[in-house]
This record gives sequence, structure tokens and C-alpha cells, in this order.
Amino acid sequence: HLTRAIEALRARRNVDVKSVFLDCDDEVLRRRYAETRHRHPLAADRPVSDGIRHERRLLTPVKTCVDAVIDTSDMSPGMLRQRLLSALGFAEGRGVTIFVTSFSYRYGLPREADLVFDVRFLSNPHYQAKLQPLTGREKKVAAFISKDPGFAPFFSALTSLLLPLLPRFEREGKSYLTIAMGCTGGRHRSVFVAEKLGSWLHDRGHRVTLHHRDINRIGGA
Repeated sequence: HLTRAIEALRARRNVDVKSVFLDCDDEVLRRRYAETRHRHPLAADRPVSDGIRHERRLLTPVKTCVDAVIDTSDMSPGMLRQRLLSALGFAEGRGVTIFVTSFSYRYGLPREADLVFDVRFLSNPHYQAKLQPLTGREKKVAAFISKDPGFAPFFSALTSLLLPLLPRFEREGKSYLTIAMGCTGGRHRSVFVAEKLGSWLHDRGHRVTLHHRDINRIGGA
């Protein structure tokens, strides 16, 4: 019924319809239900995980017909507000709002990512005793990764790829774009490349938001 209602509204010339699906990781959902002591409406006397699985099956047709899917698993209220404003076309200014995020492959891909780049081929600061406790935001880590002979050609190829893509996304009416950089631990290489790309985009006049999903997780490599 909901998908038919959305399509019917889209068919009306005098109505501007934008639909957003808020998603979340299963484990985070279970924790939210536990913290608020709410029962899942589809679980009743069964475990919350059963309700979540049933809910996902029911909502699959809705998720595939919306304009934007936003994964709220690691979002602060402020970041969620910013995403919603952008997805609904209320962000300040015009053009595509770009979200650049780093992540650890150990914890899975960011489900909202439009473009994903694997930077695990770069030299890993994790194996340097002095660099291991630091993050990719720090100058010593940035200098170490920048010295990798593969970094400069990769970053040049990355920016050359994005230059023609961004105006095409804008012409297609895309209001926001999520670019994800992944490495093993999500603390060093992906963070550094995300920061570097964010600066590059900002210098060219794009609206950019940076997020480091797994920077505070405890783990190696």
C-alpha cells in the first residue's frame, strides 16, 4: 500500500515527493530496543531479532522504491539532521552535498555508500610502534602514508575519476553523495585518505562533511 501511494503521489504534477528510508545495523537496533526497553511490534513474545528479520522482509519493497537510504547506525543527531536536510533538498546552497567517510572492513561496508574505495594496498602505520596509537588525522601518520610510492598515483587517479562524475551526479538531481574509504582497522590509512579527499573537495567549492566511522574502535591493522 505504501509503495503504491508513493508512486501515485509521484505521478501528480503538482506534488514534489521525496522519500527517505532510515536503516540501521541489526546489532545497533537490538541495542536500541534493549536500552529503551521497548518491544519490537512484530516480535510480541519472540526475540527482538525475529521481529527485525520479519520487518526487513516486509520493508524490502519500500526500501527499493525510495529516493534515499540513510544508515543511522553510527550517526549523531546532528549528522542525521544534516543528511535529512540534504536528502530532502533543504540543504543550503545548490549542488551535491558530499559525505566522505572512513571505515574498517572488519565491521562491514557503510550501507549508505555510493562509491567505495579500498586503500588497504597502502603502507600500514599500524606496524610502526610509534604510529600505531595515532590516527590518520595526525601529521606523522600522514607523512608515513604519503611516502608510499603508490599513494600519489592513486590519489591523482581518484580525483581524476571524481572530476567528471560530480557534475553528472548534480545534473541527475542527486542531492547528496557518499564516498567511503576503507582499510583494515579504520584508524590510519582510510582516515588519512578521507581527510585528504575532503580537503581536496572543499578547496574546489563543494559542500563536504567528514565522518570516521571506526576511528575509535579498538583493533589492529
